[in-house]
Amino acid sequence: MFFKVMRSIAKGALFIVNGRAEYQQQDKLPEGNYVLVGPHRTWWDPLYFAIGAAPKEFSFMAKEELFKNPILRWILVKANAFPVNRDNPGPSVIKKPVKLLKSTELSLIMFPSGTRHSEELKGGAALIAKMAKVPIVPVVYQGPVTLGGLFKRKKVILRFGDPIDVSDVKKLDQAGITEIERCMSTSFAQLDSEINPDYKYVPKKKDNQ
Repeated sequence: MFFKVMRSIAKGALFIVNGRAEYQQQDKLPEGNYVLVGPHRTWWDPLYFAIGAAPKEFSFMAKEELFKNPILRWILVKANAFPVNRDNPGPSVIKKPVKLLKSTELSLIMFPSGTRHSEELKGGAALIAKMAKVPIVPVVYQGPVTLGGLFKRKKVILRFGDPIDVSDVKKLDQAGITEIERCMSTSFAQLDSEINPDYKYVPKKKDNQ
């Protein structure tokens, strides 16, 4: 219930600030659990991901520093977030989401690059999806990447892609993970091109977020 309330609040706030977003190909979203992945282009794109994939509810990773504030920790836990040490990730980074995907109705929002300032894919999403036996669903965000652009109501478009069936990869060795990463990267590029063939993501100057 808390997740639904928070999503409704976020949807209303983003509508007031930016207007109505355009969500394309929502029919691609599967019925059961899945890992929703996309390039991390701004700190509010996970909000748009969760709104566009409604009514599905999600868990997500958040850097452990955010959990040090007791009020923020309470909000994050209620919103299905779990802490991750980005510098020294332990086994729980994989075990926790796999358990949630297997034993609850929560899907997972994840950014394979792990940061807004990198296009390099990492193997976590592939590993989690394979172990949980769920598909990976690619999505891309095109829109403002600065608060100024958001408040200027620059158009926001999200486009969902075909689910990637990780069961087709028989062995989860480095070659298998690389193949899944290749499929994700290809999907992101294709979705971006379908929205706007001339689109090119230009990240903000790197900060501490």
